[in-house]
Amino acid sequence: MASATQPDSGLPPLRFDNRFTRDLPGDPSDVNHPRQVMDAVYSYVTPTAVPAPRTLSVSRDMLHRLGLDETDPHSAEFAAVFSGNRVLPGSAPYAMNYGGHQFGNWAGQLGDGRAINLGEVTTPNGERLALQLKGAGTTPYSRGADGRAVLRSSLREYVCSEAMHHLGVPTTRALSLVATGEPVLRDMLYDGNAAHEPGAIVCRTSASFLRFGSFQLPASRRDTDTTRRLAEHTVTQHYPECLSDGVVDNAAIGRWFLTLCERTADMVVHWQRVGFVHGVMNTDNMSVLGETIDYGPYGWLEDYDPDWTPNTTDAEFRRYRYGQQPAIALWNLGQLANTLHTLTDEVEPLQAGIDHYRDHFERQWRTMVGHKLGLSRWQEGDSELIESLNQLLAATETDMTLFYRALAELDLNNEDNHADTRLFEAAWYQPDTLNDDYRTQLAAWLDAYRGRCRHDSASPNQRCDTMNATNPLYVPRNYLAQVAIDAVEQGDLAPLERWITALQNPYTPQDGCDDLAAKRPEWARTRAGCSMLSCSS
Repeated sequence: MASATQPDSGLPPLRFDNRFTRDLPGDPSDVNHPRQVMDAVYSYVTPTAVPAPRTLSVSRDMLHRLGLDETDPHSAEFAAVFSGNRVLPGSAPYAMNYGGHQFGNWAGQLGDGRAINLGEVTTPNGERLALQLKGAGTTPYSRGADGRAVLRSSLREYVCSEAMHHLGVPTTRALSLVATGEPVLRDMLYDGNAAHEPGAIVCRTSASFLRFGSFQLPASRRDTDTTRRLAEHTVTQHYPECLSDGVVDNAAIGRWFLTLCERTADMVVHWQRVGFVHGVMNTDNMSVLGETIDYGPYGWLEDYDPDWTPNTTDAEFRRYRYGQQPAIALWNLGQLANTLHTLTDEVEPLQAGIDHYRDHFERQWRTMVGHKLGLSRWQEGDSELIESLNQLLAATETDMTLFYRALAELDLNNEDNHADTRLFEAAWYQPDTLNDDYRTQLAAWLDAYRGRCRHDSASPNQRCDTMNATNPLYVPRNYLAQVAIDAVEQGDLAPLERWITALQNPYTPQDGCDDLAAKRPEWARTRAGCSMLSCSS
C-alpha cells in the first residue's frame, strides 16, 4: 500500500504546534514493524494510504472548534486528510508507546497499534487539541495486526464519544467518520469465522491521549528519566494549577494525582448515572485527564443488571461489569500511584489521592442518585430507598433509562400505587410475566418514595425537572448502533444522521424519535453486536 502524501490541501490551514513530540523522547528508528521500543514515548510513523476515502459523517461542533467550515467535509481534501492519505504541513504523525494492566495482569508494551496522531493543533479560541486517526495503518506497536479498523467499531466510537459529550460525561471527542473503500478481514466473535468487513477511520480529538499505561511502561523498565519527563509534561501542559512556582516537584505530582483521582471519580459517577459500561477498563484505557477514552466493546445498561458486562472476553469473570466500575477505577489509580512512587519517596500525597477518590466518589454518587430520584439533598434512609429500588429493577428485566424517565411522571398526590405501576409498562421487557407479588412490592416502594418526596424541599415540578435533566431519554443503545451500521453498509446514511441528531439533545423529547427511545426489541436480544461484543475491530 502506498504511503500518505504531503501536497497542499484545499482546507483552511490547521495550526500545528506539537509540544508533545518536542517535550518528550522519541524513537530514533523509523523502522515500521512490530518491535520493542525502548527509552521513547512515541515513534514517528506515516499513515498508510487507503484506496477510496469518503466522508460519512462529521461533528459540526468539532468542525467549528477547529476553525473548519461546514462545507469542508464535502471536499475530497477533507476525506484525504482525515483518512491519512494526505499529511498537512506542520503535521508530524506518530504513534504512542505505552503499557498497561489488561484484566488485572501486567501486559508489558502495548502502544498505539492502529492509532496515529497527526499532531496538536491550536484552535481559533486558543485550545490545544491532539488529532488522532484510529485505523490509519500499522505502527511499531501493531503486534502483527494490520493497523486497520472496521466500520462497525469506528462508527460505534464516533457516535458514542459525541453522545457522551452531550450527556455531560467527560470524554474524548470525534471529528469525523471516513470510509476507506478497503475491505478488512476480522473474526468478529473470535469463533474461527473471519470475514471481510468495510473499513473506516475515526478522527478523535482530546487535549491529550496519555494514559496511565504511558507512565507504567517506562517505570516498569526502570526508566525513571522518561517517567519524570512524562510527569513534567503532563503537569505543565494539562495541570498548571498544580505547579510549585513553575516547577514539577514532588508536591506538584501529589497535587496532580489528587486532582486526577477526583476527575476520575467524577467520570465514573457519570458512567453510573447514564448506565454506560466501558467494558475494558485496562490501565492503558484510562486517561490522565480523567475523561472516557477508547470506546471498544462498550455497552449501555438496558435491563438493569449490576453484574452485566458488554465484553465477551470478560464474560467469565466479569471484572469490568457495571457495578464494579468504581472499584476498578480505584484499582487502576492504585497502579498509577505505584508508578508515580518511583519518582518520589513520599507516600502520603499519593495515599491522599486514593483516599480522596473514595470520599469524593461517595459524595458525588449520593448527589447523583438523589438527583436521579429528583431529591434536593441526601438524607438518612436514602441508601435503603435506592438499594430497595435497585433490587426491584434487577428482579425483572427493567430498562433503567426508561424506568427513571417514567418515574419522573409519577403523580405525588395520587395514592393508588397499584395503578401507578402501569407507568412502567414500557420499561419492562417481559411485562406479562410480572406477578402480583412483584407489583405489590413496587407499589410499596412507590409509597415510600412519595413519602420521601413530601419531606424534600423540591416542589413536584422541580423534582420532575431535576430527574429529566439527570436521566437521559436517548442513549446510544447497541442495537441502534447495529441498525445504523447495517444501513451505512448498504449506502444509507440517513439513519445514522437522524440518530446522531437525537443524541445531541439526549434529555429532551424530540418529535418523531420515539423509536430511538424504545427498549431493545426482542430480535436484538441475541444478535451479534446488539448486546455483548468482542474486542474485535
